[in-house]
Amino acid sequence: MKVLAKEIVNSRRVVSRLYHNKAQMNSVSMMLTEQLATVRSVGHITKSTEVLKAMNGLIKHQQVTDTMRDMSKEMMKSGLIEEMLADALDDGMEDIEAETDEEVNKILAELAGEHMANMPAAETHTLAAPKVAETARQEAEDSELNNLQARLDAIRQEAS
Repeated sequence: MKVLAKEIVNSRRVVSRLYHNKAQMNSVSMMLTEQLATVRSVGHITKSTEVLKAMNGLIKHQQVTDTMRDMSKEMMKSGLIEEMLADALDDGMEDIEAETDEEVNKILAELAGEHMANMPAAETHTLAAPKVAETARQEAEDSELNNLQARLDAIRQEAS
């Protein structure tokens, strides 16, 4: 029995060593996998560096810088021109609005004159007012109506 007990103890030691060796082998395997991934990453970075160097060689930095500077100047000129055009249009619109208002007023005056000319005279009743005052008022109205008619005729002749 003693011999059998020694054999069981030895077997347990061997099993323990096997588990320990298996763990070391897994550790070495993971380290090799990590190193392989690192080598691949270095290779990819090296290729990317080569591509960037080639692109850098194709791009002429001075030409790009000059082009960007010219583009910036043109954009500033465009902004100034746009601002000047907006100011000019605003001034022109004010002039046009003033002329339009003037023409509208002329047309309204013309229409008011025509309307007044076509209206029948208002009926008036005298209440004991002296005839002199009524005659003076009638003459003033006739004079004003004649002035308006003359202005209307002048406007029509200018329009013709």
